[in-house]
Amino acid sequence: QVQFVESGGGLVQPGGSLRLSCAASGSIFSIYAMGWFRQAPGKQRELVAAITRFHSTNYGDSVNGRFTISRDNAKNTVYLQMNSLKPEDTAVYYCNALRSLGDSPLYDYWGQGTQVTVSS
Repeated sequence: QVQFVESGGGLVQPGGSLRLSCAASGSIFSIYAMGWFRQAPGKQRELVAAITRFHSTNYGDSVNGRFTISRDNAKNTVYLQMNSLKPEDTAVYYCNALRSLGDSPLYDYWGQGTQVTVSS
């Protein structure tokens, strides 16, 4: 059964940092790439960053150079280190599996997400 459990969000001032975590089902984590997505109010969900099983990565233009995605295959967990946060990063952040970098989410199922709010 597919399961994604996101955590680590919160309220942070502009310029601050947060580290998000997503624990995924072992059966899918060992096979697929993983991605972090976000959805701001009134906007479509967008891919923020993705990482393959072999740690190749790609990033959305708006976060490139500020965010870093990583994964611990032994813990079935993917991380998103977010630095130099901006108010426009405010959103609910989710993770999902991908067949490859840049691909669409593999599952229609989404976890509860974790809220990130960047505000002074």
